[in-house]
Amino acid sequence: MNEVLSRHAPAWEALEGRILYHFVQRELLREAMTHSSFANEAGCGELSDYERLEFLGDAVLDLVISQCLLRDYPHFNEGDLTRLRAEVVAEPGLAGLARQLQLGECLLLGRGEELSGGRDKTSLLADTLESLFGAVFTDGGFDRAAEVLEPLLVPLLKSAASRSGQDYKTRLQEYYQARQGMLPVYHLAAASGPDHQRRYTVEVLLDGELFGSGEGPTKKKAEQEAARCALAALGE
Repeated sequence: MNEVLSRHAPAWEALEGRILYHFVQRELLREAMTHSSFANEAGCGELSDYERLEFLGDAVLDLVISQCLLRDYPHFNEGDLTRLRAEVVAEPGLAGLARQLQLGECLLLGRGEELSGGRDKTSLLADTLESLFGAVFTDGGFDRAAEVLEPLLVPLLKSAASRSGQDYKTRLQEYYQARQGMLPVYHLAAASGPDHQRRYTVEVLLDGELFGSGEGPTKKKAEQEAARCALAALGE
């Protein structure tokens, strides 16, 4: 096992350089990078995996993001703040940040997890990133953890905030036009109810294929709902 740890030492040192933090308690960084499969295969009872630090890091992440949101977006209401935080802490965003930090090459994995592509698994990378945050907090305290996390998270928050400022139709048009060079087509599928309580159903077609439908008291709102459903179907 010592040979494996020594082999990973350069990668861990490089990671410290990328996050601009040097661990005083080196065992915390090792623990943050240890998957349960490696701990089990090592057969060493005192070797801890990252799950406890992940639990802590999740809370640290939420607190630092909330602090950034309140400071940087004073005009956003509680609902907007909640949506932005949820978007940033979602698995895909965290895994993307983990890939930027090259966490995959820092992991201690068991043979089975290694063979199954664990170093690039979205869920595993997101969990490991949270464990890293938990390790930094444990080693240096909250203020130091915030100094480390904020430069990593603020770009994600800005990106999420810029998307939230666009309506769904605009977002869908930009998404589809950039990838296919075509525009979505909105089709009024149904209208019902008396004049003072009309309900409209609109479908959105992408290259002739139905991707979403929505209802609303006006055609405009129904189109927005249809675009929202289409974005969800596209993973956006």
